[in-house]
Amino acid sequence: MTTISLCMIVRNEEEVLARCLNSAQSLADEIIIVDTGSTDHTKEVARQYTDSVYDFAWTDDFSAARNFSFSKATQDFCLWLDADDILEPEDLNSLLSLKASLTTDTDVVMLRYHTAFDEAGNPTFTYYRERLIRRLSGLRFQGAIHETIAPAGVVLYCEAAVTHRKLKPGDPNRNLRIFEKLLSEGAGLSPREQFYYARELTYHGKDEKAADILRSYLDAGQGWVENEIEACRTLSQCLDRLGKPKESLLALLQSLQFGPPRAELCCDIGLYFFRQEDFTTASFWYELALTCKRRDASGGFVIPDCYGYIPDLQLCVCHYRLGNLALAKEYNERAGRLKPESQAVLYNRNFFNSLSQPSIQPGQTAAGNAENSGWLKT
Repeated sequence: MTTISLCMIVRNEEEVLARCLNSAQSLADEIIIVDTGSTDHTKEVARQYTDSVYDFAWTDDFSAARNFSFSKATQDFCLWLDADDILEPEDLNSLLSLKASLTTDTDVVMLRYHTAFDEAGNPTFTYYRERLIRRLSGLRFQGAIHETIAPAGVVLYCEAAVTHRKLKPGDPNRNLRIFEKLLSEGAGLSPREQFYYARELTYHGKDEKAADILRSYLDAGQGWVENEIEACRTLSQCLDRLGKPKESLLALLQSLQFGPPRAELCCDIGLYFFRQEDFTTASFWYELALTCKRRDASGGFVIPDCYGYIPDLQLCVCHYRLGNLALAKEYNERAGRLKPESQAVLYNRNFFNSLSQPSIQPGQTAAGNAENSGWLKT
């Protein structure tokens, strides 16, 4: 059986560190905790689980800290987690089984990373990350911010997931501050860093600047294809917020140069036409979304609801507005089979039941907001 070093970098994580370590300690043969300047009881919590607690002076460089944690490992593989990550019991069991069969012929094990959830706890945003790295592979993190290890050698994809469960928001300005420090020091940004810098700018309401960087990034054509596809979507969102809907649509269509559309893109384009009240064209794109197959192993960001629930819900509203009541009901029920407790589905079902009441005027319906437009409203 192979052995695993759990390698973590932490700072002021006393509220969540024990939760993380409790969820993962049975998988780890060794736990390495690198503290980057905690002022709370994080190190005291860590020492309840391991004697391998190290200090590392923070230099605004995540790769440097993570690589330092790897340098202290002695086992076959290094597993990295953040303090607000956990391994759910079913994922832990899957990883324990993997550990029993894993050999050092493998260099990288990719695991799903769930980072957003619906009201029932189902993942609504997920993507693969390199999680288990063979210690002697020589592979190490790169990038001061949004650090990554480019998978190389023998790469194994596993269905198990790491689940990100934040209890409170972190420093919202940290990432942007690090990027702007790099720029002020004259450091050039790699294509990947340009992509993430633009995303950070959007989180801070700087859509005009973000759009300029995303255009330059896409024009250069040096990025990873999955990031380029996502850059088109992010650019579209920037332009939409800037009041440029037609340019927003063109940004979405630009992503088609990278291959067949993902369901996420189909839903974005469908939403554009939905807002224009062109429900026929919107229906086309939502129907197309339903034909797309998830390609999680591509490494791109995946919104699982775009592969069923969101198109079904939107098609419910589209067909209602087009006068196709039977189809509208059918699509709402399809959405309900995917998410039985969905408030939108339950609301729409009650709405359809109310249509037999003479006080209700079915023509007086409208879509909800852009993020949750699958509700029928009187």
